[in-house]
Amino acid sequence: MTKVVIDTSVLVSALLTEHGAEAAVLDSVLEGKLIWCVSEAILAEYDETLHRPKFKGIERRKIHAALTIAASGRMTVVTTRLTHSPHESDNRFYECAEAARADYLVTGNRKHFKTDLPPTKIVNARELLRLLK
Repeated sequence: MTKVVIDTSVLVSALLTEHGAEAAVLDSVLEGKLIWCVSEAILAEYDETLHRPKFKGIERRKIHAALTIAASGRMTVVTTRLTHSPHESDNRFYECAEAARADYLVTGNRKHFKTDLPPTKIVNARELLRLLK
């Protein structure tokens, strides 16, 4: 089964654009085609980000559903701190990917995730969907 770590940008886009590639990635998780790997730090970032005032247009029930689905993902215990990204918060995603030995880290922000972390490949939602076909 394919293991993925999903960057916050992908989660936000999935909630904002119901029929986009990012939403299709979440649908793949719900359909059991992907294992969503998370850590405590990632769940905290999802929660904090989705409750920012600039996202008040996203229905609360959608946010609650997304956070519930994320929390039911494969909880990964991170034991190593990494510094692959100049954006400190993005390193939490690298750390989770490494600890989970995820196949993919899915992001909408490739400029913050420039370095693959074998076996994890950095992809955007469209690339992931193409690879899964």
